[in-house]
Amino acid sequence: MAKSVSKFVPKVPPLPGVPGVTRRQQYSASTKKALLEVATRLFAENGYAGASLDAIVAGAKVTKGALYHHFSGKQALFDAVFVEVETGTTKWIRQQIKGVKDPWEQALIGLRAFLTAVQQPAYRRIVIQDGPAVLGYERYREQEERSAFTVVEDIVKTVLRAAGQVVDEEMNATFARIFFGALSSVGDTVADATDRAAAARRVEEAISYILAGIQALSAQGVHLGSTAAEGSETPDDD
Repeated sequence: MAKSVSKFVPKVPPLPGVPGVTRRQQYSASTKKALLEVATRLFAENGYAGASLDAIVAGAKVTKGALYHHFSGKQALFDAVFVEVETGTTKWIRQQIKGVKDPWEQALIGLRAFLTAVQQPAYRRIVIQDGPAVLGYERYREQEERSAFTVVEDIVKTVLRAAGQVVDEEMNATFARIFFGALSSVGDTVADATDRAAAARRVEEAISYILAGIQALSAQGVHLGSTAAEGSETPDDD
């Protein structure tokens, strides 16, 4: 479990030897690091409701006073864990697509990376299952748009450019939101599936089919905006 939990969680480097950092600051940072690591593990294993502050401080070998020095309470601690897991996952996905030149391959690799992430215990429990309920819809979406959505937006922009589609930022954002909404939904489906690997394969096949359709339409010379323009023509009164 520990290996799966830590896979997408950024590691906080140790502070000893950093010029200008006092021992008190080092201790404070190491305390916060320990709290986040233990909280991530317990939230992933037991869920938000099943992970008590007593168990977290005991696992981190600190006092409750130390916890409240860094976090206002359990929800604030969960928020910090959520941000680390979500940010770490986004960074990991970007690493998977880094250096991939072909835009269509990049899109598929990014999709596979996302589907791998949603099957990880920490991401599945903390981000997908507990995140919306604990943080509330607005806070949950705010963090997603700062992390996962930016990856989708970049990939969509690259794919549309490769397809020869010249679109403005608003249309690019529209496409990104459509794909992001779809990925968020299927992420839930894959995470909750009895056979998550099979569910992930079905999602990949469906998205691949959609991407192939975009390629085919572009090859036929169909461009975004042309259909809308034709439909907006006013018929003659005759």
